[in-house]
Amino acid sequence: MRSKFLASLLLACLLPVLVASCGILNKEFDQTEGWSASKLYTEGAQQLDAANYQRAIDYFEKLEARYPFGRYAMQGQLDVAYAYYRDEQPEAAIAAADRFIKLYPQNPFVDYAYYLKGIVNYNRSVGFIDRFIPTDASQRDPGSALDAFQDFSELVRLFPNSKYAVDARQRMLYLRNNLAKNEVNVARYYMKRGAYVAAANRAQYVVERYQRTSAVESALEVLVQAYRALGEKQLAADAERVLVMNREAGRFISDEPQPEDISLGRKVWDYLGLDQN
Repeated sequence: MRSKFLASLLLACLLPVLVASCGILNKEFDQTEGWSASKLYTEGAQQLDAANYQRAIDYFEKLEARYPFGRYAMQGQLDVAYAYYRDEQPEAAIAAADRFIKLYPQNPFVDYAYYLKGIVNYNRSVGFIDRFIPTDASQRDPGSALDAFQDFSELVRLFPNSKYAVDARQRMLYLRNNLAKNEVNVARYYMKRGAYVAAANRAQYVVERYQRTSAVESALEVLVQAYRALGEKQLAADAERVLVMNREAGRFISDEPQPEDISLGRKVWDYLGLDQN
């Protein structure tokens, strides 16, 4: 009886120690505990340069959580947006860029954040196969293309002399052309379904809204077909006359060439002087 009592007493004394030990063992060891803002940023930048994007993201997020103010946090927020972009996390990249724009609207590098948003949206609808097999971009969902066009438009409007503005304008032309072609694709779909009024409206929209794009010629062709199907002979004749006249005059333009892929590097921090620490 006495031995059972002693065993129970010993177990009662050891139980709290065992529970505490389990808590310590289960607690994940964080090697960055106690690191300075400079140390966290430097390690994050090195991982980013080494293409270890997830680890870089981890360092930059810890930097922002522990040291939310100061030049290291400012640069880290811009770099984490780029890290998310390279790690193929478009939503997180856009959110990080938006956060930088909101917090630092007067920062000399804020144009980079707008440009990065545009590039993310420009590329986000391109799947794995599209990178190796040429496809018609106008056949894809135009949602991301519209977002990219808006991002580039905002960049050009706010920072017309930005070093990213020239490339942004070129991509806007390409996007606008693809958006127009997408509308023509929709009009042709309506033609196949016998929805001739809807087809005519879509084609007319392209002619009015997307002038100076290669899609105008195709839109006029659909417009002629739709009016004929509707029995609108005079409207069909008018549309055909416009089509022939512009075709003979050589006024229709060719497709905009697809912009070349860019090697978007991480932000250079000369302004902040972080490389001098």
